[in-house]
Amino acid sequence: MDVAVVTVGDELLAGDTENTNATWLGRELADRGVAVVRVLTVPDDVEAIAENVRRYADRFDAVVVTGGLGGTPDDVTMDGVAAAFDRPLEENALARADLERTLAAIADDYPDLEVDVEAEASIPAGARPLINDAGLSPGCVVEPDDRGAVYVFPGIPGEMKELFRGVADEFAGELASAFLYTDEPEANLIERLDEARRRFDVTVGCYPDQSAGHNRLKVRGTDGAAVEAAADWLADEVRTVDP
Repeated sequence: MDVAVVTVGDELLAGDTENTNATWLGRELADRGVAVVRVLTVPDDVEAIAENVRRYADRFDAVVVTGGLGGTPDDVTMDGVAAAFDRPLEENALARADLERTLAAIADDYPDLEVDVEAEASIPAGARPLINDAGLSPGCVVEPDDRGAVYVFPGIPGEMKELFRGVADEFAGELASAFLYTDEPEANLIERLDEARRRFDVTVGCYPDQSAGHNRLKVRGTDGAAVEAAADWLADEVRTVDP
């Protein structure tokens, strides 16, 4: 399963907000054997969102979009995803009912809160709503017949994680991985890493961690037995250390 991740927000591009959502999603998807083949950050711009979501949905099994949901003027992600598939935004009855319940529950704590419920509960026509139990703005899943599904989550990390967990079982792939750690210099490992790739038909990445004083080796492939064999071979060929 090949997945692209699109994070939305001018604040991400400007460096005002650290893009922790992309890191978290990449790790969660990889743990499920999914290949994250693209990670892209786009501005709060309908055309940019639509263009890239459409392009990735044509090429990959799924697209995960996070950020830009809500009632402020720069929250245009739903508009962009709707435009990607030439669909109008429509108020969703389930999303509206949940919003009304949430607003009623917090009314005493936020007496001056003003929410355009119809706008907040609007998602692309035909999309499946994802109820946001951790906040207000609902997410959704757009499932075109001839393209990869598009999952839209809020940008607030706690809300994004909550909605992702609700659909996590829909992400499953065949990638297996194994990790080793070595204190040998990265330049000294090249020949052995190349040999592992050739011998076992796997990919091997080397990721220096200067603060820990070691290099992390990651072996990946679609054949779990080959990944395990490559990791065992490397463990014999490389000076390993505890992480």
